[in-house]
Amino acid sequence: MTAKKEPVILWFRKDLRLADNRALLAAKDRGGPVIPVYIAHENPLLTGALGAAQEWWLHHSLEALARTLEQAESKLILRRGNAESVLKSLLKETGATAIFWNRRYEPHGVAVDSEIKKRFRDDGFEVESFAGYLLHEPSKLKTKSGGPYRVYTPFWRAFEGGDEPTEPAAAPKTLPSPSSWPKSDTLDNWKLLPSKPDWAKDFSDVWTPGEAGAAENLKTFIEDALKGYEEGRDFPAKPATSMLSPHLTMGEISPAQVWDATRGLPRNIASNDLSRFRKEIVWREFCYHLLFHFPELDEKNWNSSFDAFEWHADSAKFTAWTKGMTGYPIVDAGMRQLWKHGVMHNRVRMITASFLIKHLLIDWRMGEKWFRDTLVDADPASNPANWQWVAGSGADASPFFRIFNPILQGEKFDPDGGYVKTFVPELENLDKKFIHKPFDAPKEVLKKAGIELGKTYPKPLVDHNEARQRALAAYSDMKKGD
Repeated sequence: MTAKKEPVILWFRKDLRLADNRALLAAKDRGGPVIPVYIAHENPLLTGALGAAQEWWLHHSLEALARTLEQAESKLILRRGNAESVLKSLLKETGATAIFWNRRYEPHGVAVDSEIKKRFRDDGFEVESFAGYLLHEPSKLKTKSGGPYRVYTPFWRAFEGGDEPTEPAAAPKTLPSPSSWPKSDTLDNWKLLPSKPDWAKDFSDVWTPGEAGAAENLKTFIEDALKGYEEGRDFPAKPATSMLSPHLTMGEISPAQVWDATRGLPRNIASNDLSRFRKEIVWREFCYHLLFHFPELDEKNWNSSFDAFEWHADSAKFTAWTKGMTGYPIVDAGMRQLWKHGVMHNRVRMITASFLIKHLLIDWRMGEKWFRDTLVDADPASNPANWQWVAGSGADASPFFRIFNPILQGEKFDPDGGYVKTFVPELENLDKKFIHKPFDAPKEVLKKAGIELGKTYPKPLVDHNEARQRALAAYSDMKKGD
């Protein structure tokens, strides 16, 4: 690239890192001053945070990014408003002649970026976008017939059979600064953090947002949890998952960095553990592939047959589900973990989603919206794709008639009740024989544990067997209408 001395605007979005940031490296290589900016768009869908929990994360991630930029002798400029108008003002204020960014793939973001790129190029500015949020480009990876992939296994095979992901680039030690900086908003004035009440007060017990926190989680996972990952990942009481999802979602670490960390591992890491973890990385890619080609994934059933499904609008049962008061301990533990820490173990996400959809017959879209607002790793692709997968309405989905039994799921994956007792403390003294079915415990056992069903812990919202039969009947009615 020919060196140019005019400033370049580096537009941060979901790429809040310096390492392996292609737009940042290209801006630096251009030769002139680099002006990093983050824009809180007036449309909440375009701010980078999907819900309230992720706004907490965004606040701390931007703080961390600002500190990292200061160490690189640079600065993060914060602006709020319409992205095009903000960029236009910055170009005028700074004399910049170029805007660089890393691509995003959700429909709203793609539409905005395409429009902005066209308008500024038409006005004579240099506008460049770069890859890095995904390992593949959804517009380029196609089936033999030239269309998008709809099933995961062929997608995985195509990905696995392609070129190895590019090795990640190191962060630059310094960035060239302009002679004077444009004005910046104050992050506190954006009021991203909750207050009165501070429902996120326990988030920091689990999370350290920012590039350094992402790198530490990756290091810990590779050293301590990748061995045995294939089996351990299903047990919510074990520290056996990577805890990287919110860092990936906000771009504090790139998937290429994660992939690269799994190269050349010690021999004590079994191939099945490594393959299972890599498949999880590629499942994220598959979800974005689906969203890119089917932009209404969060609103419409992938399988239109489910448009005829008769959902139940039961606000009382939905509220009980959101609060972790269903009377099924593994479900309640998951929903309370979600509220307390902004995250839920993957296995338990499937159990809680199945319960809402199939035990309560509540529309998957209501659950997706709740997760979107309460998860720190809320993702516009993975969230709806996974909800539709559980519902049976999605691409390569689990069939609707696969109805998780929350009692058996708890007994299998939380056999000692450690996970339940952590998040449902009113059951901590209950014998593990009944920890996943307190409603079957004798009165003297409940009394000894200090439990009074219906008062200290709820009775089940529904009977599992009855709910299962009702769900299968509803599915059968839908099929008859095809």
